[in-house]
Amino acid sequence: MRQLLRVCILTALAACAILTALAACARAPAARLGGRILDLTHPFNRQTLYWPTSPTGFVLTTLSHGPTPTGFFYSANRFAAPEHGGTHLDAPIHFAEGKASADTVPLARLIGPAVVVDLAARAQADPDALLMPADLESFERQHGVIASGTIVLVRTGWAARWPDRKRYFGDDKPGDATHLHFPGLSADAARVLVARQIAAVGIDTASIDHGPSTEFLAHRVLLGADIPAFENLAALDALPPRGATVIALPMKIEGGSGGPLRIVVVVP
Repeated sequence: MRQLLRVCILTALAACAILTALAACARAPAARLGGRILDLTHPFNRQTLYWPTSPTGFVLTTLSHGPTPTGFFYSANRFAAPEHGGTHLDAPIHFAEGKASADTVPLARLIGPAVVVDLAARAQADPDALLMPADLESFERQHGVIASGTIVLVRTGWAARWPDRKRYFGDDKPGDATHLHFPGLSADAARVLVARQIAAVGIDTASIDHGPSTEFLAHRVLLGADIPAFENLAALDALPPRGATVIALPMKIEGGSGGPLRIVVVVP
């Protein structure tokens, strides 16, 4: 009996050691990067939202899925999509001739320290709310100056509406972009961010310009300064005002004006 008890104890200890090692392995990538890894990307699928005037959405076509003649499993697909839809990059050339395309945006603009400016309360009251210079000044009074090289993320709460087209865009008429309602950045706020020499800007809406915009001044100001934008972000409500690090890696489309983006953050 004593020998059996000893075997049981040793087995239990070995099992605990194995489970502890497995848990450590699961935590290892995050630990190496210095914190929790969070995904800010909406999945690409048939529900992915694209600009109302976009001729198509995301299309995934199965080329192969199943056993091969020699017996092993094999899966492959073909996908097609416009550049600007879902979680994506706006390369500066999107609104600024001669500026960086998707393949030439410097990595230093895609990876860096983040700040999260919260516009959610005002956006809830006014779907056409604009981030103003006063909002940036208020943020800096509470959390410190937005330093050069920072990636500025604007949280509006709009990601909770994804993928409901009417709630997200404020309108769901196919081919019509004249009745849109969602928050964005004012041209004046964009100029402040250019003056701060930020690396990039991101937002959890369909555009850095708010829905009613017809001149797209925020795009023209920021992209004109070679500052890329990340649009249709997810999960910004999980981030602190400061301390996270953004890793935003778009598809490297040569000459592209943008493209699908996988964006994650490391939160201490």
